[in-house]
Amino acid sequence: MSDATDGSGPIQRRVPRAGDGGAPVSGALAIVLAVVAIVAGFLILKSISDGNSSIGSPAGAVPAVDDTTTTTIDPTGAVATLPPTTTVPPLVTTGATVMVANANGIGGSAGAMSTALEIVGFSMASPGDANLSDLAQTIVYYNAAVPASQAVADSVAQSLGGASVLPLPEGTPPVASGTTNGADVLLMLGLDKANKTLAELNPAAAAAPIVTNPTIGVTPTTVV
Repeated sequence: MSDATDGSGPIQRRVPRAGDGGAPVSGALAIVLAVVAIVAGFLILKSISDGNSSIGSPAGAVPAVDDTTTTTIDPTGAVATLPPTTTVPPLVTTGATVMVANANGIGGSAGAMSTALEIVGFSMASPGDANLSDLAQTIVYYNAAVPASQAVADSVAQSLGGASVLPLPEGTPPVASGTTNGADVLLMLGLDKANKTLAELNPAAAAAPIVTNPTIGVTPTTVV
């Protein structure tokens, strides 16, 4: 600063120098510019954030569910366990008559078995005695000259829970009377099946369907 004299006397006045007052002005301007820059940056970031919000749903938002939407369950996602099924062959009860021969020595066993088979649906001849009384395993014989007799013999064996099925031996049948009373199927009731019910021998026999008219070459009729 320098002193200057005017016409009124030696009064000192302060004459600003070139640099005085410049610094405060430029500093304020810098502060204003900084504030403007901060505000502008905030507005830009807000604009970007709003733009991203309009593009996608906010994080954590749950989309609305249309009430008409149906849900499909993938069947491969669950394994269903079904009980095993057992197929019981149908019984052929007609086409041949059956005779029961007592081959076990237990009185009344042939008559009881004959009645049980008749109830199931077989055509029965009068029961009798076999030419032996100690047969261990039951045998079902069939007359090979009668085509339907084997199917009936197989069904008799099935009703008994299983038995050997064989062609009837040639000559005199193995019964005490020497005749099968006109039957083409001969059940030699042994010790293994004597005095037992069909339900005891084969529980599934009661549920087996019955086939009638087993004519060769003709589809049989099944009666459940």
